[in-house]
Amino acid sequence: MMMEWLILIVAILVLSIVSVWTSQVSEHKYVSLENLIVLISLYLTMMIGFGLIYTILEINGYNVFVKNYNDIAGGFFSVLQDSLYFSATTLLSVGYGDVIPIGAGRWLAVVEALLGYIMPAAFVARVVIDWEKEHMIR
Repeated sequence: MMMEWLILIVAILVLSIVSVWTSQVSEHKYVSLENLIVLISLYLTMMIGFGLIYTILEINGYNVFVKNYNDIAGGFFSVLQDSLYFSATTLLSVGYGDVIPIGAGRWLAVVEALLGYIMPAAFVARVVIDWEKEHMIR
């Protein structure tokens, strides 16, 4: 059951990333609210997706991160909260050091951090390519 969920989450992440290249850009609006919403939704999808991957692995006994603070509450929601927080700090920065990846979590964190750095560049490249296509046609 765990593998099916992981495959589904990874598929959603891949489709979300591919959507940057396949979505339609409004004509003559390269910097728009629509583009901002697409970028924000992409980041939210990646953050939640990786957070769910960390959660699934943690609750199934695979230690992917360790916390540098005492957590009184345990259980699913505590793991989910820590996973989403760890995912957000990994995707949007280099982390704060209060949740540290271990084992396979290190490789997941590397992939997530790499995507966090690449996505803005890919988004800008997409806008530039579309702008060039429009101006080459004229």
